[in-house]
Amino acid sequence: MARQAKISEKRLQHFREMVDFDAKHLGFGTSLAGMDEVGRGPLVGNVVTACVIMPADPLFQWMDDSKKLSQLRREELYDQIMANAIYVGVGEATPEEIDQMNILNATRLAMERAAQDAPATLCIVDAVRGLHLPFPTMPIIRGDATSYNVAAASIVAKVTRDRQMVAYAKEYPEYGFDHNMGYGTAEHIAALKRLGPTPAHRRSFISNFVGDTAE
Repeated sequence: MARQAKISEKRLQHFREMVDFDAKHLGFGTSLAGMDEVGRGPLVGNVVTACVIMPADPLFQWMDDSKKLSQLRREELYDQIMANAIYVGVGEATPEEIDQMNILNATRLAMERAAQDAPATLCIVDAVRGLHLPFPTMPIIRGDATSYNVAAASIVAKVTRDRQMVAYAKEYPEYGFDHNMGYGTAEHIAALKRLGPTPAHRRSFISNFVGDTAE
């Protein structure tokens, strides 16, 4: 019981630090946005980004980097974000765009799509630089564990992409997309070598496993 209380206090302290970080910036609760991406590493599917502006009230104490949360907690927070956010924009870049321009530039494109209509005065971005937006951006390392708004964006992006991979799993059940989320697990690579790529695979990412797949 004592250990559970200690963990709870540690999480609460982290939540306060994220809120305090955003509260130092003009526009928190009104026009301060956070932005993050999911899906730079997988072999299949879109890279998905989200831009989110959260209000100062209500605050959600479980908000955190999506990777640190259970699927159930992410889904709960996703619903709360979608119901309460001042702005939510989701941007994506397709496997074809990733192959054409590389994953970093495709991520930038997806972020610009997510934020293009945001009523923001400043956007805190998880690490990515070089964005072309009508308002300033502030890239920070580990933004999803530092900024309340970036954490919210990480959750929206993660849940959105995970749902896409579950849908792909129904169409291509042999690859295990519903649990590997497109990453290069042994199961995924074995299916790729046995069956070849699906239309959703990133050709530039899989050449080491199946050779040149360009038509």
